[in-house]
Amino acid sequence: MAFDSTPYITSCRYAKPVLAPSGVRCSYDELAVDSPFVFFHGGEWRMMHIGFDGIGYQTAIAHSRDLVHWSVEEPLFRREDLSGWDKGGIAGVWILRENGLTGLPTLKKWHGRYWMVYHSYPDKGYEAGPASIGLAWCEDEDLKTWIRLEEPILTWCDGACWEHGGLYKGCLVEENGRFLLFYNAKDRDIWPWHEQIGLAVSDDLVHWTRHPGNPVIVNHPGGFDSSFAADPCVVKDGDTWLMFHYVYDGVHAQEALAWSDDLLHWRCLDSPLLRNGGPGSLDETHAHKPSVVYKDGILYHFYCAVRPGRPSDNALNQDPTRAGEAVSEYRCITVATSKPLEA
Repeated sequence: MAFDSTPYITSCRYAKPVLAPSGVRCSYDELAVDSPFVFFHGGEWRMMHIGFDGIGYQTAIAHSRDLVHWSVEEPLFRREDLSGWDKGGIAGVWILRENGLTGLPTLKKWHGRYWMVYHSYPDKGYEAGPASIGLAWCEDEDLKTWIRLEEPILTWCDGACWEHGGLYKGCLVEENGRFLLFYNAKDRDIWPWHEQIGLAVSDDLVHWTRHPGNPVIVNHPGGFDSSFAADPCVVKDGDTWLMFHYVYDGVHAQEALAWSDDLLHWRCLDSPLLRNGGPGSLDETHAHKPSVVYKDGILYHFYCAVRPGRPSDNALNQDPTRAGEAVSEYRCITVATSKPLEA
């Protein structure tokens, strides 16, 4: 049977930020917000995300009742309290959750703990140096006190050639007692580089083995995914596994979709699922880094929107793929939905 992507199309763009950089000096989100992870916990919607302040990434959680209006708490990890391999900052990107796409995306405990995937860069600046992936756990229901494992669970130096530039977002899935970590990595630390998506498996969340068939999502020369396939968001709809992710052709990042029956072998749509917007739009440059949830029969597709910077912006970030060109950008989080939202 042919795969039908229609239920996953979100053509109704909110076209405004649901979470924007603050522009406030020395705040964690001074210059940009990025990488949404939306879930339901404690009777409300929450969005873990990362902010950039010119020094590095930090992690925070926002709260909402309606998935549109969000309030933000203080960052989870104070940079001045960090030490060890991840002292440069914590980029929290995923917490172990229920796998179903259409059910409530509640968090899932293992051994009485919640588990967060994060990555950390060794140098100061925007994604500076090759990153590794770590885990942190929390027993408190307020999700404010996280304990980091002492060592990373995956490092770039232990990987294959396609990972030697560093590791990015991890997506943690538990299925039948086995843990699967999908992640993207780049082949070099100097632009231009390529990013692809790989898989590692574990029985205990500490010891990980890379899948011999890596990468599971690859680049295609000349295609809309010729440079990047990145930031996996893996959920299950019925008997089908879905991997929302983004692709990049060297000009624009756009959202993409792959599907699988076994979590190992993936087939990709031959066109973007959500394209970047037109001139002047919030996502004129990039529409990427997905997090998807259902509410009241509507699919909400959260993503990071990027457009060129404007003199009126209160926060501007530098495009890391065009370093040296002094290209400024406005980077925020927005949402697109499968049906129009009520006013």
